[in-house]
Amino acid sequence: MAHLHIIREHNLGLEQARKIAFAWAEQVEQEFGMDCVYEEDANADVVNFTRSGVVGTLQVTGTKFELDARLGFLLGAFKDRIESEIVKNLDQLLKPKPAAKTAAKAPAKAAGKTSAKTAAKSSEKTTDKTTPKKRAAKKSST
Repeated sequence: MAHLHIIREHNLGLEQARKIAFAWAEQVEQEFGMDCVYEEDANADVVNFTRSGVVGTLQVTGTKFELDARLGFLLGAFKDRIESEIVKNLDQLLKPKPAAKTAAKAPAKAAGKTSAKTAAKSSEKTTDKTTPKKRAAKKSST
């Protein structure tokens, strides 16, 4: 079995890192047919992902992403290509986004108006059945 271990440090904080990790989980579900389960906790989150030939976790904290994955025999032959694709996807999600021009959009939002395209996208997001499953935060008994 081939092993992947990728670490990406960041300074986003847990809340923003959570959003990126969830976006990553959605992306790998759609593009690679992964089954993802997202577990939130107070200090760190974990995305467990699986599919035929792949088992892994993505640990998310306020300062880093740490991905560990085991590739089966057949996918192990493509380890370098798979690793470079994961690195590219994570780096793309972590890339700072340019500041959006909000001044032009502010009047429409202030009036409570939403474009049909935006409304359609938001309704797609709420009814999309491909989003990762979420588990409730673990509670410690002290």
